[in-house]
Amino acid sequence: MCGLCGILGDATHWADPIRPGEPAASAVAWERRRERRQRVAICNRILRHYGLSMTDWQGRQFILRGGTGASLIVNGVGDLWQKAERLAGRTLDPLDPAFLDALDAARAD
Repeated sequence: MCGLCGILGDATHWADPIRPGEPAASAVAWERRRERRQRVAICNRILRHYGLSMTDWQGRQFILRGGTGASLIVNGVGDLWQKAERLAGRTLDPLDPAFLDALDAARAD
């Protein structure tokens, strides 16, 4: 898809349903925004360990930020991991024991 079509489209993605089996395009707008905020919060709990953060950008894309101020536009959660590795400057291992310990500690708080 060309970049212009991606910007002009309705920004729904097949991975963004409100309820299992419900297409995202038919979701009520406020529910879709709430789900998107929750998705950002979950991603930030993960990204925090790597010194990164993510924010929603107009309900269409995400902005991924590194500790140095560098940022990248992320088109969706499927695009996130590769760009997070680029900003972090290293491979991010979701099974790294230090990462899993940090998640456990954050959940206990």
